[in-house]
Amino acid sequence: MRVGYMRVSTVEQNAVRQLDGIEVEKTFTDTASGKDAARPQLEELLGYVRDGDTVVVHSMDRLARNLDDLRRLVRGLTDKGVRVEFVKEGLVFTGDESPMANLLLSVMGAFAEFERALILERQREGIAAAKKRGVYKGRKPALDERQASALVARIEAGEAIAALAREFGISRETVYQYKRVATATRRLESGSPASS
Repeated sequence: MRVGYMRVSTVEQNAVRQLDGIEVEKTFTDTASGKDAARPQLEELLGYVRDGDTVVVHSMDRLARNLDDLRRLVRGLTDKGVRVEFVKEGLVFTGDESPMANLLLSVMGAFAEFERALILERQREGIAAAKKRGVYKGRKPALDERQASALVARIEAGEAIAALAREFGISRETVYQYKRVATATRRLESGSPASS
């Protein structure tokens, strides 16, 4: 069985083009950043594939977080008798590779890791330059002022954080952040010292 694995960093990104035109019978798709260790669909894929199956991935950086992760995943799959195909790199691993194939895996994986580091560095430089010019506003707030005020009032009324997070479509951590900001603002306005 040919099984596809796709990973996108955000909900807005389209995973379909990663394996566009590649024939697979089943796909697993994660929405997670490259550095994120929690990839439930990858874990499901690892438990699903059997001896004789082929896992098809667009590129090495879609499968692994770094070079060590790449080697571990490829070795784990090939030890089970599963072929691993990387479309972009044009590489196939079956477990009975020559030393040259293992070197290629390491070199190509290292290039993918290096490329990701360069992209992140350029992104940081771009943000720094935009801040210097005064055009970088940062991430858009999760809630507008009216929603934030309503949320804080309901937190203070004792409503459950988890229920509020679900209703407002935000994480519990974001609810706690709004609570912390409201508490700090009240302290400043009242002249009370912040608790240590």
